[in-house]
Amino acid sequence: MSLEQILDGITADPLLWSDFNALCDAGGRQAGSDSAASAFTFAAIRMAAIGTVCNEPSSYAGWTCHEARVVHEPSGRLIHAVPLLGTMACEDLVLETSDMGRGAPGQFGPAGGMAGLAAMVRHEYPFATHTVHRRVKLAAAAQAGAGAVFVVQPEPGVGPVSGSSGRNGGAGIPGLGIGVEDAALLASGGRVRITIAAEDHPAETPNLVMEMPGRTSGMVVLSAHLDGHALGESALDNATGVAAALCLARAMAPHVAGCENGLMLCLFGAEEWALAGSRAWLAAQPAERLARMRMNLNLDSVAGHGQLTALTSGFAELPEFLRGAWPSLAVHEPLMPNSDHANFAAIGVPAARIIAGFNAPQSNLRFLLTAADRRQLTSDGELRAATLAAARMLWAALTLSR
Repeated sequence: MSLEQILDGITADPLLWSDFNALCDAGGRQAGSDSAASAFTFAAIRMAAIGTVCNEPSSYAGWTCHEARVVHEPSGRLIHAVPLLGTMACEDLVLETSDMGRGAPGQFGPAGGMAGLAAMVRHEYPFATHTVHRRVKLAAAAQAGAGAVFVVQPEPGVGPVSGSSGRNGGAGIPGLGIGVEDAALLASGGRVRITIAAEDHPAETPNLVMEMPGRTSGMVVLSAHLDGHALGESALDNATGVAAALCLARAMAPHVAGCENGLMLCLFGAEEWALAGSRAWLAAQPAERLARMRMNLNLDSVAGHGQLTALTSGFAELPEFLRGAWPSLAVHEPLMPNSDHANFAAIGVPAARIIAGFNAPQSNLRFLLTAADRRQLTSDGELRAATLAAARMLWAALTLSR
């Protein structure tokens, strides 16, 4: 049993790149769509070739949008707008637009100060130390009395940005992503008329789980989310992580029985819905299963830039441990609740998200949540290098004595 043998297997694995492309071929994989169902079927077949795979579904607050229409009344121009996942429906909502720039919480003023206005805020590079998340901006705008929020994707020629509203079937205001060109028109002044024909409904997402026992009862959870957005191919986010996780499971499967800890592979759905799928899955687990989880290594957007970072969720021993396996790894220690690792961390399981391009706003990860998130943003070599780095971290966890 040799780590070098495992790394050699990953280097030669032809399925890594073909799996990535097959997931992109399925489309954006928005939870609840035929695209997502097709991708889950594909992943289940791949996992079944390795071992026994179980579907352990979880419920979340589903939402279906039938129509979204935004018209700039002075010009009569139809604005290309994408409703944020789960956002509040509305019909013929007429508002003036107020450009709030970045849209940091302190910019919105007192409660009620934005009544009758649609707040226009900027989408920020999502993976940086000082990023203000879109849901923070939505909440601040709603508290100030805004009737709706437009989130502006700043890259010319790319179009609107998507993302979760975080509403989860509760109270909220309409939120839509738009492109920078349409934002310039709205900033020129005049009313907008917004209609979002959508409905809330109970929904269920698959979660694919495979357990490979080690010498003890301990389990290292290797996770990735399979769902995405209707825009683009959801290639970096997160066909990269799923393809890497499948490759790692194939490479490790012949060796796990001799390791100190076993391997649990989890491919989650509904991550893009404010991490709802893994949160509900963890809440449904018996205490005995949770107690066996030694660590969560979560692969999410692992290509698109050459530098990998571990978001280690505030667990003091994780940075040194992971860097011991991959010395060039960068580390961000405070918890960032931007992927499924945050739900593991919330219940006390040491958790890290492995991500490319952290604090690198000019990386290809700037195209996430847009129609530009397509397979051309990465390469076989870049994805394979990230998978090899993750293999060293995973092997260190599998062979760690408690």
